Amino acid sequence: MQRILITGNMGYIGPGVVRHLRREFPAAELIGYDMGYFAHCLTGAPRLPETRLDQQLFGDIRQLPASLLRGVDGVVHLAAISNDPMGQTYEDVTLEINHRAGIQLARQAKAAGVKAFVFASSCSMYGAGGEGAKTESSALNPLTAYARSKALTEQDLLPLASDSFQVTCLRFATACGWSDRLRLDLVVNDFVAGAVADGRISILSDGSPWRPLIHVLDMARAIEWALQRRREEGGRFLAVNAGSDAWNYQVRDLARAVAAVVPDTVVQLNPAAAPDQRSYRVDFSLFRQLAPRHQPLRTLPDTIDELRHGLLAMNFRDPEFRSSQLMRLRVLTMLRESGQLDETLAWRAEVPAELIPTLTWAETAL
Repeated sequence: MQRILITGNMGYIGPGVVRHLRREFPAAELIGYDMGYFAHCLTGAPRLPETRLDQQLFGDIRQLPASLLRGVDGVVHLAAISNDPMGQTYEDVTLEINHRAGIQLARQAKAAGVKAFVFASSCSMYGAGGEGAKTESSALNPLTAYARSKALTEQDLLPLASDSFQVTCLRFATACGWSDRLRLDLVVNDFVAGAVADGRISILSDGSPWRPLIHVLDMARAIEWALQRRREEGGRFLAVNAGSDAWNYQVRDLARAVAAVVPDTVVQLNPAAAPDQRSYRVDFSLFRQLAPRHQPLRTLPDTIDELRHGLLAMNFRDPEFRSSQLMRLRVLTMLRESGQLDETLAWRAEVPAELIPTLTWAETAL
């Protein structure tokens, strides 16, 4: 790989991906392309993550210039409206950005001669999973706009794959772990934040739903493999569950694992809650077979401890963190309310005067 374009690199997963690819491909030209919604949401980063890139470009994935793909060998497509609450709030925009813009990017990449296209897909497409662990041949049952956007993108990527344009869809388990741009709207991260801030983990269900998990740095290892996988490792088009069988957990067991690491944590279940349909276990044996040297390395206790130490180093003690900028939907809401984003989540050239907050002298002097 001589030149790699990474879309959506300024989110939660991107910093770890950039760091890993810089280490594994030291001579490659790494280019980031991001809308910048969450660029300011740094969490204890010792340096700006994008300094590891050769170029950082800002732009809308819906308007990515085809010229940017000239000479690119591989595309890592992370850009997306990236969770269920955001997808529910911005359903049409989610499908536009995640699906339609993703397919447009893939067509542009193929026309430009890109050899490898890696799509960050999701196990959430399995939805209500039933009893058995889901394999790549299992029926999809996407329950949210986010999950539907991933399923539709995979569907439309399939006919684009060819001998000269290899497509890999990594159906990632639920992400967790520390990042230079930490998110707390993910189950393990949320539980650790609650334990550190308030000594309490409140589960809105009876805790029975299943979730597969993967550390963000193990996601980066999978992406590295996908960029350079051989044709005999899955063919011209591959959709593969990316994670580990050992990381299938019920939500209540995740909470108990956090309580075992963070002292004096109380776990509260809600047995009277309506069942959470988003429950699925996933079979990762194909990924284990195809990528034996790129299997997940992190453990759940180590991940919990890493999150705990990172939050403590930030002096994190906010029991109201679900209303903070560590929640991605909250960031978008603030940008919309301040008039910086329009209803399509595009940046406004100018903020309407009536939406500009009035600051006192003391506030402007800070």
